[in-house]
Amino acid sequence: MSETDNPNNPVDQIEQVAANGLLHRRAFLKTGALVASATPFLSAKAAPPEVDSWSTVPGRPPEAYGNRSEFESDVTRLAGFSPPALGAGASRAPLGNLEGIITPSALHFERHHNGIPNIDPAEHRLLIHGLVDKPLIFDMEALSRYPLVSRIQFLECSGNSRALDQAQPVPGSAQSLHGLLSCSEWTGVPLSILLDEAGVQTEGKWVLAEGADSSLMTRSIPMSKIRDDAIVAIYQNGERLRPGNGYPMRLFLPGWEGNTSVKWLRRLKVTAEPTMTRDETSKYSDLQPDGTAQLFSFQMGVKSVITSPSGEQTMRGPGLYQISGIAWTGAGSISRVEVSADGGRTWGEAELTEPVLSKALTRFRMPWRWNGEPVILQSRAIDETGAVQPTRTFLLNERGPQYGYHNHAIQSWQISANGEVSNVYA
Repeated sequence: MSETDNPNNPVDQIEQVAANGLLHRRAFLKTGALVASATPFLSAKAAPPEVDSWSTVPGRPPEAYGNRSEFESDVTRLAGFSPPALGAGASRAPLGNLEGIITPSALHFERHHNGIPNIDPAEHRLLIHGLVDKPLIFDMEALSRYPLVSRIQFLECSGNSRALDQAQPVPGSAQSLHGLLSCSEWTGVPLSILLDEAGVQTEGKWVLAEGADSSLMTRSIPMSKIRDDAIVAIYQNGERLRPGNGYPMRLFLPGWEGNTSVKWLRRLKVTAEPTMTRDETSKYSDLQPDGTAQLFSFQMGVKSVITSPSGEQTMRGPGLYQISGIAWTGAGSISRVEVSADGGRTWGEAELTEPVLSKALTRFRMPWRWNGEPVILQSRAIDETGAVQPTRTFLLNERGPQYGYHNHAIQSWQISANGEVSNVYA
């Protein structure tokens, strides 16, 4: 116990589980209001509130389509258009401004290869053909009659977090570095039902999925994944898909790299072998150190990132804080998340906030008493298979810097003495 510790202060009685002030993950739950009264998180006021001006006049009437508060207008996606094709680019979700596990549809990340098509749902069709007994064409009205399922699951671009491949740390936020990630409630028709109706022939082991945008994105998908948990999604977070996320229908493959969940789905061709299209050979393949390319590395690795505090945020002085972040894995559910405040030398287990779902974002939290000195915060996730999120050094040594996709390395946030948070390598 240090000279500044007070044995009568409930905060000083909480078990410290790792260096630099990381406290037991259930500290807040066990001590409750006692801790809050002993060491307020911020400068809470004890005086009763005054009657504010907005409480003295009638508010605005209900709206036909709801809008958020004008005071939240700065919480937006970060748009970037580095690829050369017209309309291509990405917009990143504001991870550092969000809580829970659901990403609002208007803030869900987007990635386009040739812009967002303006599709009339009354004219759109989905064709299933190839190695089937009975080729079928579905319009939206017909598709909507089939049994629907709803699942809360994440979607991540395989190029997410690739800034960590750079030799020197790139200045940025959780949004700019990791924002090609979101989680929604997806509702649609299990694709296995549609394929059963078409009658897949014995030799049909793969499915070619094609989108209706002008880039005609095409990916080969193993039949085993289609049978497992693939859906034709038509709703997102309770309403029809947004145009930027595939309206009026998209393929959704839980836990797999985002581009395999082909948007604006127009065609599914059952084949005996992968089709080896442009989008799975010249792109979305993983270059190896010997110059060869690894194809079809579909599943997203176990991963986490602290979103508060995180890059480009500023802490308001020493005190008791809650570290918060998200973890996910394409292999199923998250079993544990550990947090370090000393650059990975010591670790403490974080609290997982319910619900903990398969192939969904999982929110984790950890109480932390910051003493105002410089620290490096990290998180590492462990999934139900026992896979552990790797360090950046380990990942680069295994793959080489040319790999490009599927970077699921541990993120390090440095907090300086003045409270500024930045991206570093540790």
